[in-house]
Amino acid sequence: MTAVFLQVRLDSSRLPRKALLELAGVTVLEHAMQALDLVRADLRVLLTTKDSAAELKPIADSAGWDVYIGSKDDVLDRFVTAAREFNAHRIIRATGDNPLVSAEMANAAQDLADRTGAAYAGFSELPVGSGVEVIRTAALEEAWSEAQDPYEREHVAPFLYRRPERYHIVVDPAPEEFRSPGTRITLDTPDDYEFLTKLFDRFYQGQPISLKRVIPYLRDRLANAG
Repeated sequence: MTAVFLQVRLDSSRLPRKALLELAGVTVLEHAMQALDLVRADLRVLLTTKDSAAELKPIADSAGWDVYIGSKDDVLDRFVTAAREFNAHRIIRATGDNPLVSAEMANAAQDLADRTGAAYAGFSELPVGSGVEVIRTAALEEAWSEAQDPYEREHVAPFLYRRPERYHIVVDPAPEEFRSPGTRITLDTPDDYEFLTKLFDRFYQGQPISLKRVIPYLRDRLANAG
């Protein structure tokens, strides 16, 4: 069973309630969900916390997504207990502040995991905010049992990629047409929101924006900034 787990809370300190901000008339969260609907998976679950669930559940219900409410601070526990609840053997981890998450790269990351047998797979050199992590649940179960470092509880996968001698970690460079290192299309600050607003006004046509469409724009913007 492969599950998309979309991690989202509404209490960000830098940009509160950012997942509910609108881009081209659609919330950031809904943009992410619509993109992730194109990912090969058996189910899709929004993973959140008790204090955010009341506002997020109607959005998830409308999109046909399940909702799981878990630990606020122990995010590793939230993911592992959700995996148990839904019997997910593979997790595609995404976050609700990435409205331009790439389904193409998520599917390619699954292919990479299949080819290599990786416990953790993904791509480097993508714009920040466009990629996902593909994680074998059995590896996270071990992390859940053993992790003591608070950082390894507050985040999902550090226990794994800090131990490459134990876990098969595969992070390949992204295909050339998807590469734009040094650029970001995530939402974390007011400046990010201003940039994404302009980007969606330029590219959005009522369906998820393919990452390949925006890569030339991002590269030009980076070059001009230099």
